[in-house]
Amino acid sequence: MGTGREPLTVGSLHHVEVWVPDLDAAKHSWGWLLAELGWTPFQDWPAGRSWRLGPTYLVLEQSPALSGRTHNRLAPGLNHLAFHAGPPAEVDRLVAAAPAYGWSLLFPDRHPHAGGPQTYAAYLTDGQGYEVELVADPAG
Repeated sequence: MGTGREPLTVGSLHHVEVWVPDLDAAKHSWGWLLAELGWTPFQDWPAGRSWRLGPTYLVLEQSPALSGRTHNRLAPGLNHLAFHAGPPAEVDRLVAAAPAYGWSLLFPDRHPHAGGPQTYAAYLTDGQGYEVELVADPAG
């Protein structure tokens, strides 16, 4: 079972680990966003922190094995993580609050339809170059 509430599905995501060059900055930006999306703190150690939602968790770690100090979302590898964010009004609320936590809106000239006319979403980037997509529920 997941966290005692739902059966685990083979092939579903177990966890994501993101290596960051500045853990304190990441905890500020990601910690706020994940809490707003319903994730709860899960693990905490000197070089990392994780948050859990159901059976899935997300880890931010400042590993001493990092080969560089910057993330480039346009390079091969992770481009962004996309999260369900509730109705459009909730996406708008998160976008309005995000700058106080180190997030900037990408594609402001096309927001909230940067993903196409049928999609209501916000694309945000943090001060370390990581991108998230906050996707509104189409029924919301």
